Amino acid sequence: MMTRRELLGAAAAAGVMRGASAESGWSQAAAILKRIQPPVFAQRDFDIVKYGARAGADSTEAIRKAIAACSAAGGGRVVVPAGEFLTGAIHLKSNVNLHVSEGATLRFSTDPKQYVPVVFTRWEGLECMNYSPLIYAFEQTNIAVTGTGTLDGGADEEHWWPWKGRRPVAGAPNQARARDALGQMAEKDVPVKDRVFGEGGYLRPMFIQPYRSKNVLIEGVTIKRSPMWEVNPVLSRNVTVRDVKISTHGPNNDGCDPESSTDVLIENCVFDTGDDCIAIKSGRNRDGRRVGVACENIIVRGCTMKDGHGGVTIGSEVSGDVRNVFVEDCRMDSPQLERALRIKTNSYRGGTVENVYFRKVTVGQVSDSIVAVDFTYEEGGGGPFRPVVRNISVEDVTCRKSKYAVYLRGYPSSPIRDVRLARCTFDSVARTNVVENVEGLKLDSVAVNGRPGA
Repeated sequence: MMTRRELLGAAAAAGVMRGASAESGWSQAAAILKRIQPPVFAQRDFDIVKYGARAGADSTEAIRKAIAACSAAGGGRVVVPAGEFLTGAIHLKSNVNLHVSEGATLRFSTDPKQYVPVVFTRWEGLECMNYSPLIYAFEQTNIAVTGTGTLDGGADEEHWWPWKGRRPVAGAPNQARARDALGQMAEKDVPVKDRVFGEGGYLRPMFIQPYRSKNVLIEGVTIKRSPMWEVNPVLSRNVTVRDVKISTHGPNNDGCDPESSTDVLIENCVFDTGDDCIAIKSGRNRDGRRVGVACENIIVRGCTMKDGHGGVTIGSEVSGDVRNVFVEDCRMDSPQLERALRIKTNSYRGGTVENVYFRKVTVGQVSDSIVAVDFTYEEGGGGPFRPVVRNISVEDVTCRKSKYAVYLRGYPSSPIRDVRLARCTFDSVARTNVVENVEGLKLDSVAVNGRPGA
């Protein structure tokens, strides 16, 4: 008998087999957009200064008091006025909008002790108890971070980023041991409450992480110097990320990572990052399959991507599946931007990625490929879980310079299926396309270096 997840996958596959054309796919986007509605807040303001905050001083407790008072009153705005305020972890509550005013900066402490006690979180697709994200919400409804001010995570070559261990020094903090331990715990189904890290583990916290929350708005703020991923809604529903500017070039500094979330709109944002600009995920390996929640109904539009590993990336943590991703009217351009559309997975992640629609995207240059689907990421082959990638549509995309136009590498036992490019122009392409183990590749009015086709 098929499991519920297998039945859902079969139903989704049937939809693809019935011929989910680009036109019919995009018609679904309109229905998704109607469901995505930002939360509305009571017209009450709670100025953090009235609760003891002082510019230039640690205002953590004052911010907590303001959030508690706002929540107890039925909600409203917790206002950070102009000036620079120092803080540790901020935990949002239902019906609270943390509003960072023009000219205001929340500068987060680089002292790890400010992010304990540990909280229930996800770290690189694995659930655990770890440092609190800088701004965190767990099982909350109607929450927001808004305003035109700045969120400064304080990470640099001396704080947080060295924990990655890019330049290992004997005795220096390094996440490698804890990362491996967490992976082993997840493979052995150790209960999440017993996967305790935090102090001494060196697993860097995310910046903004709404977890199992709904009706979420992140709007207008500038985010810089994050320890890890920037905006990371996990297992959340009805999420809007709008007019956000992200500029941070540390390790794993992804811009926006929706994980196992449903109905997410990312629009009019600017990404200048040290990793993927947008990375869509659903959990890693056994733990992702255990949770078993797809990331689906994701709309990206009107965004600008500068530096990064990928403009829009799906993966590599896709063990819970990803489906119904719509990208349009974006601009991507940088010699330090590696790929425009990237799907990365392997035979340990497994999972299904399907129904990805990418159109009206203008690419100046990328250093690698415009469209990449690669099953050899990290562990590569040798695992028992064959990834499935199917129904990828790329339309009306132009690029002035790249190494490859398309780079597609599936498995003989699990080929990439039904990739269609239409009305695309790719100039100054340095190398011949890579197409390995692909079925149903279609090119319609595609020109590479002025010549038709691949």
